[in-house]
Amino acid sequence: MSAGPPGDDRRPRRRAYVDWARGIAVLLMIEAHTADAWTRLDVRRTTAFRDATVLGGFAAPLFLWLAGLAVVLAATRAAGRGASRPSAVGMICRRGLEIFILAFLFRVQGFIVTPGGHLVTIFRVDILNVMGPSIVAAGLVWGLARTAGARVLWYGVIASAVAMLTPIVRDAGLVDALPVWFQWHLRPAGDLTTFTLLPWAGFVFAGGAVGVLIEAARGEGSERRLHAILAGAGAALVALGFYTAGRPSLYHASSFWTSSPAWFAIRVGIVMMALSAIYTIAALAERTGVTLGWLERLGRSSLFVYWIHVELVYGYASWLWRHRLPLWGTAVAFSVFCAVMYGAVVLRDRFVGSWRERPRGQLVSAPSNS
Repeated sequence: MSAGPPGDDRRPRRRAYVDWARGIAVLLMIEAHTADAWTRLDVRRTTAFRDATVLGGFAAPLFLWLAGLAVVLAATRAAGRGASRPSAVGMICRRGLEIFILAFLFRVQGFIVTPGGHLVTIFRVDILNVMGPSIVAAGLVWGLARTAGARVLWYGVIASAVAMLTPIVRDAGLVDALPVWFQWHLRPAGDLTTFTLLPWAGFVFAGGAVGVLIEAARGEGSERRLHAILAGAGAALVALGFYTAGRPSLYHASSFWTSSPAWFAIRVGIVMMALSAIYTIAALAERTGVTLGWLERLGRSSLFVYWIHVELVYGYASWLWRHRLPLWGTAVAFSVFCAVMYGAVVLRDRFVGSWRERPRGQLVSAPSNS
């Protein structure tokens, strides 16, 4: 892990274990999509496929949770470099808006590359549609709350409120009066919604609360103790989620796997424990000289991998083995595909590096002194 100069605990630093966690989320995302697209339909009734689906299902909450954590780290890093609070908030809001716009561009790309779909699929609600507005909202909360304690409180309250309101909103008749495209952001609508703002936006705010705590930790010892606390808190959330799942529901209609606050708590608890475990492993790896640069690189390129891999997995490129592989065959194909994605990241980075280092032509005007 990179750190500031000795004795300077105030200087913002990049935490390699966060990139590790994002890299693991990339692998889980690819696993979920390849298992869904390439495994034979008759295998879907097996326990092994069910377990693979549950494992891959943690990619989305981990991505969103880490996005909330990254909001705080990025805003604090900008403030540490001298940016004003409004400038830091503006930077975060622009990033969220960019991701929201990319969601539609991604669908346009899919519509062109894999023709035959209906035009309305461009407006399908996917994870980027949720992540973008949630990042904007998390950035605004960071700017409005002046202290670390206030930020943790507000992020935690909003995450809890989103989880608790999800079954109510999905069952509310008032949603029917909203424009249909906005309804897709609040309530599942078949193939037109892969994700909805509730409860998925809650993961961004839950990650933001943890990000505040991590950023407030001064020094390796303090951060190490914090992760021990986070692991214990995560375990408590998992236990609470399973306990409440076994109690009578407070809601008229609620599904454990989609809208239940209990399942939300369990997933948040698991990703909290996972990050603390990754922190511990990364610290041990650093002490022993072990590096996982490829995993960090995947993590830093998560949006790029997301952008290119979906059409390759679900589009015409893999049509020959679509729903034709046994589970072990999907596992082999997943491993090969991950290597291909990493190769694409390396090629992209080399191209970008060469472009930035290209010699400037004679026609480029001199920089202005104004």
